[in-house]
Amino acid sequence: MIKDDCIFCKLANGVFPTNKIYEDDDFTVILDAAPASRGHALILPKQHCDNLYVLPDEIGAKVMPVAKKVASAMKKALSCDGVNVVQNNEPAAGQTVFHFHVHVIPRMEKDHMGLVWKPGKPTDAEQAETCRILSDAMK
Repeated sequence: MIKDDCIFCKLANGVFPTNKIYEDDDFTVILDAAPASRGHALILPKQHCDNLYVLPDEIGAKVMPVAKKVASAMKKALSCDGVNVVQNNEPAAGQTVFHFHVHVIPRMEKDHMGLVWKPGKPTDAEQAETCRILSDAMK
């Protein structure tokens, strides 16, 4: 399904011109219009789904091989030192366009871009409780 009012549906399906670097039956990969670094790319499914929670399993199974292909091309072509593969869901996590997509961001040593967090220090009891409630929710 393509959603008429979704900019990423339009970009993924060729309605608007893009800086496309890859395409297959399920995905279009484009350069981000406001990149975090040179080569920052977005993997856009051609079919609409708002986020990870409703992503069809068959599309989810195909997205990481595409990310691997894009990351490998970045390593080869841009000589980056690493990549971040980032996927945000809902505003609290930084999602601003409500069409599932994956960022592949080339990184260089000492680029000072961020995407890190301060590690927490939960107690063993807190970890056990979190493990219990998440395990129960997985059932």
